Amino acid sequence: MQYVKLEDLISFIGLETVYYPEDVQSRIYTPEIIRPGLQIAGYFDWFSFERVQVMGKSEMLYIKTLDEEVKRQRIDRFFSFPIPALIVANDMEVDDVIIQYAQKYKRPVLKSSEKTDKLVNIMINFLEEELAEETIIHGVCLEVFGIGVLIKGKSGIGKSETSLELINRGHRLVADDAVIVKKVDSGLKATCPELTQHLMEIRGIGILDIKHLFGVGSIRLEQFIEMVIELEEWDENKEYDRIGADEDFTEILGVKVPTVVVPVKPGRNISAIVEIAAKNYRQKLLGYNPLETYNKKFRNLARK
Repeated sequence: MQYVKLEDLISFIGLETVYYPEDVQSRIYTPEIIRPGLQIAGYFDWFSFERVQVMGKSEMLYIKTLDEEVKRQRIDRFFSFPIPALIVANDMEVDDVIIQYAQKYKRPVLKSSEKTDKLVNIMINFLEEELAEETIIHGVCLEVFGIGVLIKGKSGIGKSETSLELINRGHRLVADDAVIVKKVDSGLKATCPELTQHLMEIRGIGILDIKHLFGVGSIRLEQFIEMVIELEEWDENKEYDRIGADEDFTEILGVKVPTVVVPVKPGRNISAIVEIAAKNYRQKLLGYNPLETYNKKFRNLARK
């Protein structure tokens, strides 16, 4: 089961450690966050203890109003659950009773100067990204006219060469050869493995550093994939779509992505075709479909 180490969350946000048990490795399995106001009020039914717990100003001030014995009972029960961590926001002072029972049950207590809502949003975004379902796809990912394009095909079909020409035309590289794809917010976010970031392999030349060759404007660190270009060798016996009537899709992590199959043979300018495919897709997003316009004209002509 995928998880995030609490240490990674601490490092990313810059949390201050109030108490951290040395012999405990806290792991986070869900991106959801809870503010345990009801639990501090004494209601522990349906307590989502598996989530990171965040207390803000209202929770901390409420704790101060409690009778000492009641406060100890509720804090004791709160920490008896195996929570990943308690984070106190707004730079609020942490009550000694909280530290006492955190030590008793060995639960990490952390602190942040960020406002509660902002802190929660930062954590959710980070955890969703880290816990997202992911896969690695062999191909090249680029941003072409603002559209995230994943170019796939058999080894040696010309994916990298086509992509290099697109970069030379002003488009931007995300990843070459190995593309990390994460399912985020029902979309597919592509990134590059750190080892091959900004790099591209071209047969006969070797490894190219795209960032140094073309400048920082030629690369992107991440990009949502909006369409797939599938390169395949031209098959004389296969009938290819000539008017755009066929709608193909590639399923990645359960998400269907519009796909254009481009047959490759000598003399075809594949990079130009990829550009046109991206422009055509963007037109459709804006509500214009050339096939519908063609069909409308054809029907009007047939009526005459």
